[in-house]
Amino acid sequence: MDTPSFDIRPTITPTATNVRDEILSAPGFGQYFTDHMAHVRWTADGGWHGAELRPYGPLTFDPASPVLHYAQEIFEGLKAYRHGDGSVWCFRPERNAARFRQSADRLALPRLDDATFIESLRVLVEKDAAWVPTPQDASEECSLYLRPFMIANGKFLGVKPATEVDYYLIASPAASYFKGAGKPVSIWLSAHYNRAAPGGTGFAKTGGNYASSLVAQQEAIDHGCDQVAFLDAAENKWVEELGGMNLFFVYRDGRLVTPALTGTILEGVTRDSVLTLAPELGLTPEERAISIDEWRDGVASGEIVEVFACGTAAVITSIGQLVTENETIESPAGNEISQRLRTHLLDIQYGRAADTHDWLTQLA
Repeated sequence: MDTPSFDIRPTITPTATNVRDEILSAPGFGQYFTDHMAHVRWTADGGWHGAELRPYGPLTFDPASPVLHYAQEIFEGLKAYRHGDGSVWCFRPERNAARFRQSADRLALPRLDDATFIESLRVLVEKDAAWVPTPQDASEECSLYLRPFMIANGKFLGVKPATEVDYYLIASPAASYFKGAGKPVSIWLSAHYNRAAPGGTGFAKTGGNYASSLVAQQEAIDHGCDQVAFLDAAENKWVEELGGMNLFFVYRDGRLVTPALTGTILEGVTRDSVLTLAPELGLTPEERAISIDEWRDGVASGEIVEVFACGTAAVITSIGQLVTENETIESPAGNEISQRLRTHLLDIQYGRAADTHDWLTQLA
């Protein structure tokens, strides 16, 4: 498909340079937003049209808009990285575009083509390139977090797919997702809540999945943990994923095991990247079912030597312990493999290592 043309309508009140520089010195995560956003409209009789880049600002909805009543929406998360020569690159955006279509299919939303998805990233990042943080050295992790999302719109009450839909893209400068990046985090095992069930929306990136995990996440915080892990809904036995990250287990014999995609687990872009990079570090990747008993027994016997989680926001994060209602499973002290994978992945993303897999797309 031909690359769409976006109508560029720049803001007349851009953020002052000194204010932007102050924000970029300590952006946190998801707290500040750039000056512009991209928008494309879809209607049942007109298809996708009206592609534009416009000033960032509030959206107006009718009180009967279906997204407010039936949660018909999807989103993505990816990052733009500034390289040493000042250019700005995105990591595997075509994978996010493909997952966006899968999510759209599941939520009865129209498919957005790759060309429009990636061009929206380009026009926004190109216009707001000054908002992309510049790492001071290899130890600093900072980027421009990109949030594409699609919502059902219109004016009706009734459980049926919307005939009016809006696609938006916003951007937020970001530092590390967890404070003290690279340090092991503690995980709470949810015993009373499930993230997804067979035939549900577990593989889709939709807000409802995250909304349903919030009560379990609060339970984790109440128990002094950073994140929550979920088991399968059918047997409450098989490890699935965290509230927003995929899980990996490093075995003593060099196997790198992650729960298989069975329709209830999000197909993470970082997850797929780790599986691809694993053999380059002498690891043998496996995608299969792993039970909570295998997690417990493997750590106790020394078979499992590391446990880590991964995702776009947090990259790769070591897990220090799993806390349950009855016990605490301490992870092995080492995190050599996860740190090697983390460093290798970040070096590719920031242009410090060769992109042998053709994963990077230049945006500015």
